[in-house]
Parts: sequence; structure tokens; C-alpha cells
Amino acid sequence: MKKRFLTPIVAAAAALGLALTGCSQEASSDEGSGGDKGDITLGYVTGWTDGQSISLLLEDQLGKMGYNVETKTFSEAAVLYAGVANGDVDMYPSSWPEVTHKQYIDEYGDDLEDLGAYYDNAVLTIAVPKYMDEVNSIEDLKGKGGDFDGKIIGIEPGAGLTKATKEMIPEYGLDGEYELVTSSTAAMLTELGNATDAEKDIVVTLWRPFWANNSYPVKDLEDPKGAMGDPEKLHFTATKGFGEEFSEAADYVSKIKLDDAQYGDLEDLVVNKHKDDGEAAIAEWLKANPDAYDGELADEDK
Repeated sequence: MKKRFLTPIVAAAAALGLALTGCSQEASSDEGSGGDKGDITLGYVTGWTDGQSISLLLEDQLGKMGYNVETKTFSEAAVLYAGVANGDVDMYPSSWPEVTHKQYIDEYGDDLEDLGAYYDNAVLTIAVPKYMDEVNSIEDLKGKGGDFDGKIIGIEPGAGLTKATKEMIPEYGLDGEYELVTSSTAAMLTELGNATDAEKDIVVTLWRPFWANNSYPVKDLEDPKGAMGDPEKLHFTATKGFGEEFSEAADYVSKIKLDDAQYGDLEDLVVNKHKDDGEAAIAEWLKANPDAYDGELADEDK
């Protein structure tokens, strides 16, 4: 695949993104199983566990098919999409192109290739602890800013969820009463955990599918105005020309379809049960889900 060159600004941003995350890991494919069909680089944003989970699955499966797979993590979605469009990253295996990341598709779409979607009910949410009985809708936040110290706790500044939340705040008349505080997904989860452990009031930005919805006592707030956007699909977004260069991989990836239970089990194994051992997480999931999706699961001997 012919690589295109990043502009100096984007190149600097990409370098910064990699420096901030400090993470580039080789796939944990079995020795002797891959490499002869070419090199494939996957990318996802640090802390975004949908991308992490699906990347680990593809590392395993594409590695067994004969590809040499490497994964890189990025601090921001903008830098990741620039890398995929440029060809420095071959695929973002859990992109949100329809709503959440539409701004990047609009910017880089001519240099991207859609390989299909693996999950079809992804949503952006605003959430509070379940013990907050009087807050069940985003509308209920109005006039209660003092209960939350005037803060909605968010994630990365460049996330599509952050953009949607900024647009939601004036839609519900919350501007002037609430400030969206951004930092990182990990920082948001730390604040959420501290607050719920102490049964204090907190409002955070979340999304589904995401393991935190099951691990913390939270509930989605109703969004009667639809300000957080419609449900969307999670896609495999590749650099343009991927399907031609890696036709077998592209065909295989296009057949991956996971339902709520299959995806939930995969993410729980990766993030919680085997959080320091991705290879063990994928092995256990494959054993429990031998017919997980339409594509034939890659066999150890392939």
C-alpha cells in the first residue's frame, strides 16, 4: 500500500500522540504463524476499551491467518484518524464514523475505506449514580448544578463524546450552570469510582458498549431532545486501498458481527478478568464463542 506523507502539523501531532501514550506493542501471535502475508498496523485511543478489545481479537485472528500484526495507541481520535488516512496506521478497528467521529470522516473520508461494522447499537450517554433517585433525565440536571459542583466530568478533549456533550449543554439550558471538565477516560473513571464509593453526587459522560456501565452503579439519563445523537454502528475503518492489498483480511473482518452478550463477554475478559494478559483473554473468549460470528474463526494451525 502506498504511504502518503503527513503534513508537518499532523506529523507533529502524531508524534505527540505516540509520545503521550508511549505504547506500541507487537501482536501476540504464535511464533511461526504469521508475517508471510504482510504487515498490518492497528490503532486505537488509549482507554477506549472497545478498540482495545477488538484489536486484541484481530491480532489473534489475523496473526493465525499469516499476517504480522502490530498495534499502536494514540492519545486522541484526531491523531488516529490522520494516521489511518495517511497510511501510517492500516486500520482503526472500532471507529464511530456515523455520528461520534463524523467530523473526521468529513475531513479524511477520501483517504479512508469502510470494511463494515461489527456492532450496531452504540450510543453516547450522560450518566449519574443509580442512588440519585430524583435525576433520571438530562432535563433534571437544570437547577441542580450546586449538587455536582457545577461540573460534568468528561473524557479526552478531542473525543466525539466531548463534542456532543458541549453541544448538548446549551440545548438543555445548562450553560452557565455546568462546566464540562475534560482530561482522560481513566481520570473520569477514577472520579466516578471515588464518588460512587462515597455515595456522592456526580454526572459523567459515558457510552455503550463500555464495561464501566456494568462495573459502576450508574444509570443513563434520558435524552428527550436527542442531543447526544442517535444510536450508531462500530466500524472497521481502514486506509484507502486496504481491501485490495489485504483482500483476505478485509473479507474476514467484514464478516465479524457481535451481539451484546458476545461483545460484553469479550470486553469484560480483556478489561477485568485478564486485564494484564490480552492473549489469555482472547483465548478464553474464543473457547466460549467458537461460532461468535459469520466469518470462520481462524484456526491455530492456519
